[in-house]
Amino acid sequence: MTTPGLPLSPPPAVVAPQPASRSLPWAWMVAIALFAAFWLTAETLTPAAFEYPKAVVVPLASWISAAMKWLIDEATFGLFSFTDLTRFISAVLDVPYTLVLSLLSTGFLEGSGSSAVQIVPPLPWVAVIGLVMLLGHWLGGARLALLAGGCFLFLAIFGQWTSAMVTLASILVAAPLGVVFGLLFGIAAWRWRWVERVIMPVLDLMQTIPVFAYLVPVLFLFGFGPTAAVIATLIFATPPMTRIAILALRAVPSEIIDLGNMVGCTERQMTWRVMVPAARESLMVGMNQVIMLSLNMVIIASMIGAGGLGFDVLAALRRLDFGAGLEAGFAIVALAIAMDRLSQAAAEKMSAPSSETMQTSSPFRRHPYLAGAVVLIVATTVLSFAIPGIRSYPEALEISTGTFWSEVVAWININYFDTLEAVKNAMLLNVLIPFKRFLGDLPWLGVTLLISFAGYRLGGWRLAALTGGLALFVAVTGQWEKAMITVYLCGVSAVLAALIGIPIGIVSATRDRLWSWVQVAIDTLQTLPSFVYLMPAVMLFRVGDFTAMIAVVAFAVAPSIRYTALGIRKVDPKLIEAGRAMGCTEWQILTRIRLKLALPEIMLGLNQTIMFALAMLVITALVGTRDLGQEVYIALTKADTGRGLVAGLSIAAIAIIADRLISSGAVHARRRLGLE
Repeated sequence: MTTPGLPLSPPPAVVAPQPASRSLPWAWMVAIALFAAFWLTAETLTPAAFEYPKAVVVPLASWISAAMKWLIDEATFGLFSFTDLTRFISAVLDVPYTLVLSLLSTGFLEGSGSSAVQIVPPLPWVAVIGLVMLLGHWLGGARLALLAGGCFLFLAIFGQWTSAMVTLASILVAAPLGVVFGLLFGIAAWRWRWVERVIMPVLDLMQTIPVFAYLVPVLFLFGFGPTAAVIATLIFATPPMTRIAILALRAVPSEIIDLGNMVGCTERQMTWRVMVPAARESLMVGMNQVIMLSLNMVIIASMIGAGGLGFDVLAALRRLDFGAGLEAGFAIVALAIAMDRLSQAAAEKMSAPSSETMQTSSPFRRHPYLAGAVVLIVATTVLSFAIPGIRSYPEALEISTGTFWSEVVAWININYFDTLEAVKNAMLLNVLIPFKRFLGDLPWLGVTLLISFAGYRLGGWRLAALTGGLALFVAVTGQWEKAMITVYLCGVSAVLAALIGIPIGIVSATRDRLWSWVQVAIDTLQTLPSFVYLMPAVMLFRVGDFTAMIAVVAFAVAPSIRYTALGIRKVDPKLIEAGRAMGCTEWQILTRIRLKLALPEIMLGLNQTIMFALAMLVITALVGTRDLGQEVYIALTKADTGRGLVAGLSIAAIAIIADRLISSGAVHARRRLGLE
């Protein structure tokens, strides 16, 4: 699964193309002609070029499964085994998680299991909302306080409070750990280049291997439960913090570094007292990304014992209860909005110059917000013993719209079944099935060579070796056929998402009021759990490739809209005025100025659309696809570590190939337009 909003590798890191790669467009035509000739003759001359010989398939899955078995059963450090170490880590993480969960949801218990007795109740819901509002007021004023408090009040009113607090407990443990580990890795990579060269491929894999693929080893090593879910979340959410930390530390002005050297800072002082504070604003953006990705993990983490809102969405999917799933999904959105705005406000507050604190002997006057929080907790806790509605939101006042949404989907299904079925069949017969057969008939050797050629033309020999090697990896591990089905579904979905998203981005980019509403819509699309998209698609179209495509398009359309609009909005207004002064029509300004200058951002938007589509394809394995995503899901159900990781690595290979080629293309576009 990929990181929303962040390319795997920033464009400047792409290897600079050789001078010869800028010209001679006929080279592409020659390459395509040679590929076509190879395709037509290879089946007769070299049949193995079409289907990789099974006799020479590398049994990587068996090797990985054997290695995992050895780690669990035999690996030892003398005094303790490897499994003892991982279970110790799990037990250590369980301490802060249990503490936070006790404060927010369960209360402090004596005993365990069904015999546990609550000796101290959790914080009242009124107190939690009050604390969130105090935090919002301290960070951003009254508007932020009302927004954050309103989001948490939404959770209570719609009956999602208990599950939301379980989810919040996981995030409050996972997010700080992700920030700390990401920062430490980023500092190490910034200080030592060899560390960066080592961890960058690891970060790419962490962001592109589907989470399903490493749930099995996490379960084996750390056990079933919330702490295993926290560890899986860390694997998924840490890479953006590391990447942002590296970029932020390298962007610190040289004057600040020179000043630190002049005053005699040691290496440790230079890092923690000069570099990190100077990069604080960007580092806080990384913290925001960690929080949002932790929220994206809540459903998948529920599969290994996390519980909370993710479990509610998953349970609704299993019984196809769209209304209940949508309500739980909107609860995740509300939680995401509150935490996103609070973390952004924290970033702005920490980057702003600090004002002098009031000099007074009274701690209440020195720390009014902290004092207010203490008073609020004590007052609401005492009152909750007399007024139960303060401790738990009254069930009689809860609201539910789940039945309404389920009935809406049922009404559409009843009244428009024939129309929906006709659209589905037309798309299957005229687009999906022909394209699937076309990709399935391509020779793996020819495709690998063509991908290598594209890498060479766009980024030189290193990129050619990387893209060709990754394509070869898919073939030699026996995943080529399923990989082509993955490429077919991802390709069709990404193109359709771009055809929908790019026009919306173009129309909304120059209309501020429309763009503000579009932003709300795409923010909601990006924070809604991916499983939510499956339920209406299955209820309306049944299982199959078309259903998977609909869900993928709905999930992946947001980046196309966002990057297109941002690219157009970044165009220098002076260029627009110059075009108008020369007599250009609005259509000419759009096509010859705005879109040309926004082309690099549009390409990066396509990059992210592909990443989102690949992430969603693993989820759509639940509705009957036959691609690498289903291979990962089958491996999860059978607890087959090797099978899942090999399929996951193949998906990662496809993602990295697409990312590197499109990022290199974006660099070319920038250079042609004189933007670099």
